[in-house]
Formats: sequence, C-alpha cells, structure tokens
Amino acid sequence: MPRWEPNAQQRLMRAALDLFTEKGYDATTVNEIADRAGLTKTTFFRHFSDKREVLFAGQDIHGRLLVQAIHAAPDSATPLEAVRAALDALAAVFTDDRREFAARLRPIVADHAELRERAALKRTSLVGTLAKALEERGVPDLTSDLAADLGMRAFDNAFDRWIEPDNEQPLTDLTRRAFDELRTAMATLHD
Repeated sequence: MPRWEPNAQQRLMRAALDLFTEKGYDATTVNEIADRAGLTKTTFFRHFSDKREVLFAGQDIHGRLLVQAIHAAPDSATPLEAVRAALDALAAVFTDDRREFAARLRPIVADHAELRERAALKRTSLVGTLAKALEERGVPDLTSDLAADLGMRAFDNAFDRWIEPDNEQPLTDLTRRAFDELRTAMATLHD
C-alpha cells in the first residue's frame, strides 16, 4: 500500500487491530503497526501517542458530539431528555461498518489491564463531558452527574448488545431501549 494514500488514521487502527488479534497486544510493536498500514513510525506518532491510543481514537469527537447535542436540546428539555438527545447523536456515528471492528476490539481490551484502565478513563471522561454540558444548561451538579452517568451506562449496555454476533439492530435503537430500561429501573428505587 503506498504511503501517500489517504485515511492514515483508519489504516493504522485496522492494522493495529489485525496485529493485536494475530500476535497479541503485548507482542505487537508500533513499527509493525506502521509497516502493516504501509506508513512510517513517524506517521503513527502524528496520529497516536502510543499503541494503546490507537484503539481509543475518536474520544474527542465523541465528546464534541455529546456537548453539541446537549447544547442543541430545547430549553424545555429535562436533563434526561437532553442526555437522550446526546446519546442519539453519539450512537448515530457507530454505523454498521464499525460494528465488526468494535466486536474484535472488545476481547483485546478485556484481556489487558492497561487497556481496561484506558477504557474506564475514556468512559469517565465522557461522563464528565456530559455532566459539564448539563451544568452549562443550569442543571445542578449532582443531577447532572447522575444523568450523565445514567446516559453512559445506557450507552455501554447498548454497545455490548450491538456487537453481539447475531444482532443486526442499529446502535441508536439499542441505546434508546437501554436508556428507557435504566430509567424504568431507576423509578423503582424509591419504592
């Protein structure tokens, strides 16, 4: 593959996932990832700080989508309605062509403590981003924290369903259902 071809970041991500699947995460080097993608090590480091980050690309984009959707929600929207709109925006970027990549990625992350830690950090960051956007709408801190955590919990539950081999439903539909299930469960807590 010529080095000048576009989509370097995507090529690096695919190459990394292929190598992590074939050789294992620990046995794969940045040089091997760059070589497999038909790129240089320098190009790799223009896109990612280390090989761990190649698996978590897009976090900034995801955060921006969440914030934009929270800010675009009608003034009359409750905190949970605003979070639901944000989840719709986030889930919409996970198209069917990304499902196979995500399904292959999940066991690699699950098998490595440093990757699980990075995944948890990403989740915490997105919850914080959601909460901050809600606070900017005037939602009190505790309420914004709870709504943001509920939203990301729903997204995580839906994502796990989305990558199941026999699932064909869009992530948006699964996220809405998971969100409604969690809201229902939350309503039973005060009984």
